[in-house]
Parts: sequence; structure tokens; C-alpha cells
Amino acid sequence: MTTDDRLLSRRQFLAAPGLVIVIPLEEFAAAQEPARLPQRAAYPEDFNAYLRIAPDNRVTCYVGKVELGQGSMTALAQLLAEELDVALDAVTMVMGDTDVCPWDMGTFGSLSIRQFGPVLRAAGARARAVLLELAAERLQVPAEKLQVTDGIVRDPSSGRRVSYGELVQGRRIERRLEKAPLKSPATFRVIGRSPRRKDALEKVTGQARYAGDVRLPGMLQARILRPPAHGAVLKSVDTSAAEKIPGVRVVREGDLIAVLHEHREVADRALGTIRAEWERPPATLDEENIFEHLLKTAPPPRVVHEAGNLQEGAKLSSTIVEARYLNGYVAHAALETHSATARVEGDKVTVWAGTQTPFPLRQQIAQALGVPAESVRVITTYVGGGFGGKSASRQAIEAARLARLTGRPVQVVWDRSEEFFYDTFRPAAVVHVRAGLDGAGKMVLWEFDVYGAGDREARQFYDIPHQRTRSAGGWSGGNPPGMHPFAVGPWRAPSVNTNTFARESHIDTLAARAGMDPVEFRLRHLSDARMRRVLEAAAAKFGWKPARAPSGRGVGVSCAIYLGTYVVLMAEVAVDKKTGRVQVRRVVCAQDQGLVVNPDGSRQQIEGSIMMGMGYALSEEVRFRGGEILDHNFDSYAIPRFSWMPRIEAVLLDNPEAPASGCGEPPIVNMGAVLANAIYDAVGARLLRLPMTPARILEALRGG
Repeated sequence: MTTDDRLLSRRQFLAAPGLVIVIPLEEFAAAQEPARLPQRAAYPEDFNAYLRIAPDNRVTCYVGKVELGQGSMTALAQLLAEELDVALDAVTMVMGDTDVCPWDMGTFGSLSIRQFGPVLRAAGARARAVLLELAAERLQVPAEKLQVTDGIVRDPSSGRRVSYGELVQGRRIERRLEKAPLKSPATFRVIGRSPRRKDALEKVTGQARYAGDVRLPGMLQARILRPPAHGAVLKSVDTSAAEKIPGVRVVREGDLIAVLHEHREVADRALGTIRAEWERPPATLDEENIFEHLLKTAPPPRVVHEAGNLQEGAKLSSTIVEARYLNGYVAHAALETHSATARVEGDKVTVWAGTQTPFPLRQQIAQALGVPAESVRVITTYVGGGFGGKSASRQAIEAARLARLTGRPVQVVWDRSEEFFYDTFRPAAVVHVRAGLDGAGKMVLWEFDVYGAGDREARQFYDIPHQRTRSAGGWSGGNPPGMHPFAVGPWRAPSVNTNTFARESHIDTLAARAGMDPVEFRLRHLSDARMRRVLEAAAAKFGWKPARAPSGRGVGVSCAIYLGTYVVLMAEVAVDKKTGRVQVRRVVCAQDQGLVVNPDGSRQQIEGSIMMGMGYALSEEVRFRGGEILDHNFDSYAIPRFSWMPRIEAVLLDNPEAPASGCGEPPIVNMGAVLANAIYDAVGARLLRLPMTPARILEALRGG
């Protein structure tokens, strides 16, 4: 990744010597969400991923995805290097720069490998085939007799060789993506290995540059006046004291009131002198009554999936169990707050931003400034955690507006209070489940109604003849006005944490009612061979011993499918009955994500997801009063600490013939349910609301 202004423009790139493999936008559309694609007429020459092999034998791959710390810069390069038969070190990834990279809807949903895996492998295979054709002409040897290693084509019979760079020297060769045979997994030399990450040296030595690290001549630091609550209206403002501070500039344009100075601490001091009067809306909602509000304001539920007949299922049921599962709002709490640096030079606007969505952001900046999108360049620096929260990039628009108004480069770096205030939280949600068992302990009825979370992976994958899943409202927009008192949006595996918590908690409750071990109960209702394999692998690694819950051991299990990845977690916990404190001792994660591109990278994602999942399961919940966010920092909003960390064991199932389906999000989705089930097994208390704080555990122990 680079923020170097000297990168080739797209036009220069297309004219430079070398071999270029182009993937037209329409050929890539199937891997993207069609509604997010730009209008074809606006991008007549656009293409969606491309690579260039230069005369110096270097390979440059340009993609619109960004590096969020998940390791995609390395894994994507591995995919290309494998099919192209070049050394991984010869591949340079350029990511998320709107002037030189192709359009992309954004980096989220564990899509980087799932979307670009097939694309980059195909591009590499095509480029290799073209180069072999060129080598066959040069060496006068049939292409099928040639061998390639690390970008060197060799004729084994004569020993003559030629490099990729020599083949393209001084030539302009362009090929559109066409089908070429892909390598068999049995022949892989780069895929399936764990090389040093391409961003490792910069990050461990502190050289990695984030948006807040950008320094430009004459740059001003901006601090912006914020309302005390969402929906508050500014009645009056007095900036006279700030204007008297030497070097401070006060800027006001519409709703934007900012103080700027070359030094952040002076801008901070100036902001503190502003006197503002606000009119706040009535504060009627808080984290306790929000759930009834959601049920009252949610749109009519729509059917996501149904099979059989619910009335017939109820007739067959000898036992019916109903429960309501709740979760509050959860913040993204990324280490890096939203940051951006903007510069306006003539008709060119350049913004360095920590964002997951550089191309949509380019359009938003252009609209805010009233300029063509082609005049705006967004350069994505390294991003210090996104988790969906940096899909929105208000700070970049603010920086661009202020840079235009002041005529100088401007940097906007939110403090932690701003980060909490403007976060697009994971939505609070309610899930109502009604399920039935027949006399033999088989599930015959399943009703699942989710309010607020969304329908992703809400559909049941266990074998139940009579079932219906419905969804009302969600995280992705379209909610009735007033349903949420502030913004909500995608949060690592949106919808799926909520839906998995409710489903897998209820499955455990049914297993207990049936008098069965939770693992045996699940296997009894699973005909999906892939899920059975993952569940059995987890049980083998964990050393699961069948017993009816609660057994007093404090062990739990949870299964999930997330966008093609199959994942099972098992956990062991200890619960202090006097304090309600939970200690997570051990977590085993078994996962089938198809082709594993980088095993160490996948294990790192599993470990990170388990750590982050402990937060939403045990401690994280946004407190609020109407539109006022009461959490301003980590003194009140508790995220996991190093001392919480359990022993984590990851099992990556070998399934190389299946396409890579992503690993950045799947491991987190089971954490709420697996810990709820383990707590129940330990002390016999069933927790129906996340997070499972000590106070709520004590209440459950008292039978509340």
C-alpha cells in the first residue's frame, strides 16, 4: 500500500510498456452487489481489477479493496503469485487509491478473498498463459514443454531461459481476462503457506502510515463543535474567545463550526472556549426501554424462509419452548479513531482517509464540494481497525470542506468521545423464538422473528420440517423514522451475531428439555455433511464428553454458517456465583472456509474474532439517554483486556477444492451463544440478553 502521489495514473498505466491483464467491470459484476455498481456510462473505460508485469520483472496488482489489518494485502498477493508462477516478493499490491485502482464498493463482509480470489487467480493464470505463448515464440519450443519458476520460463531440454520482464521489454501487450486453466491445489507452492505479511515490517517498526500520520506543509488541525445529543438544534453560539487566540482560525459554513490551528492542543483549547446553546429533543429512550420501542416501531415483518406448516408443527409438538432474546447497541471501538487529511489545489481535491469505502467516499466528497467525482482522489492509508464502522467517513468530508474553506491542508482526527457519538452502532435487537419438540425429542416446529438486527443468516440450517423465519428492520437502512435514536450500521458480521445468539441458545434449551447432550442433539438434526464434519472436528479437538446440561462443567457449543464459511466454537468457562464474573478458560474454533490461502492469517483472524466477541458477549453495551451517548471513552465502555484472554485453539479443516469463503468475520458470530451455553452448563442460569454482565448473571442466578 502506498500514499505516494507519484503512482501512475490510470491513463499512464494503460500506456506504459508491459503486459496488462484487464478485467472489465461487467465481467466482475457477479461478485459485487449490483445495486452498488456505478453506472456503466459514467465509467466507459473502467475495469475492476488488473495487474501489470513490468520490464523489470515486477508485478503490480491494483485492487479497490483496502488493508484493514486483516492481511488481505498478503493473501491477495499469494493468489496472484501462485497462478502467475512468480515469487511473492515480486508482487506489489496497490489498494484503495481511487486515482489508480479500479472501482470497488468497499471492504467488508469478508469479501476480499471471497470476491477477488477467483478473479486474481484467473488473471494470474491468463497472464501466465500469454507469457508462455511469448516464450514459446522466443525460444522456438512448444508452450506445453516449457517450465516456469519465479517468473523465469525455462526450456528443460536446452536449458535456455527467459524472464517475464524480458518477454515484455519495450512492448505494450494488453489482454482482456479470458479463461485459462487454474492450478490444482496439489501443485500449490504459495497458496496454503504463511509467509511474512507484506505490511509486517512497517507495522512492527512504526513506519506504517495512517491517516492521522499524514503531514503536509501548512497543514491545520481542526476541532469541530459537536452537539450534546443527536437531534439537538443549535440556538446560539459565541466564538469570540476562540478568535482572540493567536493563530486560531474560526470557520463556519452551515452546520459546520470549526476552530483550526497548526497545533492540535491549541485547537483543543480554542474549542473549549466556544459557548453554544442547544435545544435538545425529549429524552424518552434508554438502553432498558429500547426493546419495547423496537417492537412498536419496527416495520411489518417479512418472510425470509418457510417450510412445512406451523400449525401442523404445533400439533406434532409435545413440548413448546418460547423465549425472547435481546442485545443492546454495540460500538465498533476501533483502536484508530476516524481520521482524514485533505488538500485542495486548484480543481483537484486529495483526501487521505482511514476508510473502508474509498470509492463511495469519493462520490460523497464530490457531492459535498459540488465538484465532479473525477476531481477527487481518495488515498486509503493503513486503517487501524474498521469492523464496518469505517464504512461511514464523515471525518473525510469535514476535512475536505475545511480545506476548501481555509485554502490550506486540513487534518481531522476525532477524539474518543466523537468516535462514540458518531459511531454507526450495531443495532439493538429483539429475537422471538418459538420451537417445538415431539415425543421423541425431535424438533418439529421453529418460528424465528428478528426485529432490528436484519436477516443475514437468520434462516435455520438444522433439519426441522415446519419452520418460518421473519425479519423486521435491520442495520442497512430502510428502517422507519425514529426506530433508532441514532445511526446504526454494519458491525463485524452484521445481523449474524444477534441471530446466532438467539438460534444457538434456543437449540441448547431444546436439547436440555429433550434430556440430550447439546452436541448429540445438534448432530441428530443435521443432514448437512459439511456442518457435521466441522462440529465433529471441534468436538474431537475440544475433547467433548457427552452430558446433559447443566452438568456443572461450564462447557458450551455453538454452530453457524456465515456467507459460505462453516464455523463451530466450543468453550469452557468458570462462573463466580458470588460476583457473577465469568472467566473464559478455553475456546476451540473449528472452521471450514474452503481453500485456506494463508493459514497463519486465518488463525490470527480467529483469535481476534474470539477476543472481540468476548466484548459483545460479556461487557460491551452503549448507554444512552435519548440521543445523548453516555459513553465517551473506555472508562465506562468496557472492551476485553489481555487478562481476559483464554487459551485459543484453531482447527482449519482442509477443503481446498471449495472456493475460499472468507475468515475475517465468521469466528465472531458464535461467541455470544457459546458463552451463554457454557454459563448455563456451569450454573444452570440461562442468559437471554447480551452482554451477559456480572449483574445480569447474578439476577439470572436469583431466578430473575
